[in-house]
Amino acid sequence: MINSQTAAPALPASHEREKVVQALGRMEDLPLEYRQALSDHNLVPLWPSLRAVLPPHTPGPRTQATQWDYATIRPLLMQAGALTPIEKAERRVLVLANPGHGLDKMQASSSIYLGMQLLLPGEVAPAHRHTPNAVRVIVEGEGAYTTVDGEKNMMQRGDLILTPTGLWHEHGHDGDKPVIWLDVLDLPLMYYLETSYVKEGASQTVSGSASERVYAHGGVVPAPMFERSDRRYPMLRYPWVEVRAALLALHEAQPGAAAVQVAYINPENGGDSENVLGFSALMLRPGELLQLPVRSPAIVFHVIEGAAVVKVDDKVFTLGEADTCCAPGYCRIQLENTSAVQPAFVFLADEAPLHRKLGVYETRPQD
Repeated sequence: MINSQTAAPALPASHEREKVVQALGRMEDLPLEYRQALSDHNLVPLWPSLRAVLPPHTPGPRTQATQWDYATIRPLLMQAGALTPIEKAERRVLVLANPGHGLDKMQASSSIYLGMQLLLPGEVAPAHRHTPNAVRVIVEGEGAYTTVDGEKNMMQRGDLILTPTGLWHEHGHDGDKPVIWLDVLDLPLMYYLETSYVKEGASQTVSGSASERVYAHGGVVPAPMFERSDRRYPMLRYPWVEVRAALLALHEAQPGAAAVQVAYINPENGGDSENVLGFSALMLRPGELLQLPVRSPAIVFHVIEGAAVVKVDDKVFTLGEADTCCAPGYCRIQLENTSAVQPAFVFLADEAPLHRKLGVYETRPQD
């Protein structure tokens, strides 16, 4: 969520900072024979690289503020549909890669993977399950579905659909036009931890009703006579029509609120909808200029309706519908709705739940 919670301590006096950042010994200062002896025994001196892994005051992120335009992605994705049948692709995706990490790393930030996925009419992406957590934000088209843990979730524009770690899921398309969605995964983290893998499986048997109908009303959850649900992820689909209505209702109820924002949560316990990345939706009121707090986690902005100008430090991105951008942590971020008439609706994904679990989440005052 946007509202700040914990301010970082003030930086030390300037002369103290100078002591902290004093130059350390370089690798080249060490005799070649000594360096070779260390290498032969799989040893590395810390001090020449200490400033790189522990920079003073503020991290030095590899993540760069980056924008991906849907108008550019869509024709290339459709071309991929013509070039590669689903049988040879399994998941036909164009990865939104951040140049700061290297395009070969296929990551938008240190912990976030983004991809635009295409499913054509009549196609089926076979069932599998994997350790990374994933969500889908539907960008365009109807008639497709994702079956997760036996629950068939129809896809409509703006919907958020969870495919959490370890749950079987598959995609199918009964409609007559292409369906495209934005994938958001914690794949970079799982890969770094050497816990990323996938298992293939047979098509699922659909059972039960859609969970979004069971949890359709805020403040109430199913309450059987003797026990509550023990499902770790009780709600799998968050319909955009309901989220949009909640944002409008919040705006009407609290017209003076600093930000009109709602979070995607687990309706049984009020926690984050998934356990690594956090997701929310924001309404920018007509003409609104919103200054976000400086926070430690990286954040992704994806426009569902309208348009927004996103300023990340000295970079400015103009986002239209279905455009996406990513901002690294510890940046000054400003959002603006340049329309004086229509609101803009933006989906946000960030690393805040992970940072809180690790105890490194922080906010800082604007400079």
